[in-house]
Amino acid sequence: MIMKKIIVLVALFTSALSMAQSSAKAKSLLDEVYNKVKSYDNIFVDFKYALHNSEANINQETRGDVTMQGDKYLFNYLGSKQLFDGKKVYTIVPENEEVTIENKSTDENTITPSKMLTFYKTGHTYEMDILQNIQGRKIQFVKLTPIDTNSEIKSILLGVDAETKHIYRLIETGKNGTKTTITVNSFKTNQPLSKTLFTFDEAKYKKDGYYIIRN
Repeated sequence: MIMKKIIVLVALFTSALSMAQSSAKAKSLLDEVYNKVKSYDNIFVDFKYALHNSEANINQETRGDVTMQGDKYLFNYLGSKQLFDGKKVYTIVPENEEVTIENKSTDENTITPSKMLTFYKTGHTYEMDILQNIQGRKIQFVKLTPIDTNSEIKSILLGVDAETKHIYRLIETGKNGTKTTITVNSFKTNQPLSKTLFTFDEAKYKKDGYYIIRN
């Protein structure tokens, strides 16, 4: 009986040690990704977005792109644009000829395009997951679990290119069964940007007949 207890204790200790090492490796890898992202003057990401929920029979796929420089960003998605100039968020919907202007969200949990590549830095526990060979690239996945037990997110798998240390894929699984996958098609850095890229020209949109909504 004593021997069995010792074996169980050793097994538990070994398992805990293995998990701690896995967590440390995962955090180290994500720190590398974070530092790499922060070293660039600007980043352009072209991505594929897929949302699936078999129970609700939802299957959506689309593409988008985002240009980021510090906190500023220009986000193109579903035919609309969202611009953040560092102070205000401008959502431009050509189909409705509308522009909505609002203040930056103060909710720390809100994932904005400028946080898209760095959101994992806080609020999660980490552990190493599978290593996959995708089209000749070694993609190391890290499993993130929200510390907040009230989070609607069950888990996130973050696929990192082992060579470039760039994020290749994000797979988010919600507690309601919804799976959201973002796959990076193109990742470019330090591109020449127009000085007015993150500037909203209100006069231009008014001239084009857009309705301006201020929230």
